[in-house]
Formats: sequence, C-alpha cells, structure tokens
Amino acid sequence: MSKHSPDADVAFISALAELLNKNDLTELSVKREYGEDDSLEVRVVKQANIVTTTMAAPTYAAPQMHAAPVAAAPAATAAVSDDPAQHPGAVTSPMVGTCYLAAEPGSTPFITIGATVAEGQTVLIIEAMKTMNHIPAPRAGTVKRILVEDGSPVEFGAPLLIIE
Repeated sequence: MSKHSPDADVAFISALAELLNKNDLTELSVKREYGEDDSLEVRVVKQANIVTTTMAAPTYAAPQMHAAPVAAAPAATAAVSDDPAQHPGAVTSPMVGTCYLAAEPGSTPFITIGATVAEGQTVLIIEAMKTMNHIPAPRAGTVKRILVEDGSPVEFGAPLLIIE
C-alpha cells in the first residue's frame, strides 16, 4: 500500500481544474500510478451550459454547447439570469463524483427545500474515489432549491443547491 495522501489527490484534482480553465480546455483525463494496485484516474469536464432541470444523470452533449451562441441576445440574457450557477446562493460541487442527499439509502435526507441550515452543517455527500466527502453549507440560510437527485453524478463546479 502506498503512502499518498487523499488531501494530495484533492489538491491534484483542483490543480487539474485550474489548468482546464487557464488553458480554455473542455476536458482533461489523467491517470496517476502510485503502486501496483494503487492508482488515481481523473476526468475533469467543463460544461459551457448547465441544464437547470433535475435529471437522474446529467448528459454531456457537445452539439448543445455549440447551439447556445446562435440564440438571440435577449434569450441568452434570460438564460444567464436563470442559470443556478450564477445565483449568489449557489453551492457548487468541489469535485467530480456521485451525489447523495442522505447518509444511507432510505434514511432521512440531510436537507429539504425550505429547511434552515447552519454554516458548516452537512448538506449532502459526494462519493469520489470510494470516499464519502461531506459537503458543508458555506453559509447559514434557507434551502431554496435542490438541483441534484440522490445518486446522480456531478461534475466539478456544477451547482448542487441554492441557500439564501
């Protein structure tokens, strides 16, 4: 077993996301070998448009990304204002993984729409690399929207919920 740190993996993934943005890339895949049976595979994808409806699994469709700039200016302005990622209360995903709204299947969800949350309170879990990462509320407030479904995959930077 190797002695690499999960914190180092998170820092590596963050560095990849920064590299993606800095070089205007849309996708980056990397495999890091730590030892014989120990490796890290990371795929970071940047989506130009984020679908605002709740889905079982987000789909990546490159043709849709090219269709958005063709829209008229008023429609594009309306789409930006409705984009949950642009909302000041948006809580975004700090990593790629699978999102869970409860600690285990069938248990009470961490949050519901209309619930009041305290800063630092766990609002959901993202499973990445077989590790359950508790995502804390960045601020106190009321949950206005939950933008993901239990068990759905999420991308780095994708809006998860809105707290006002």
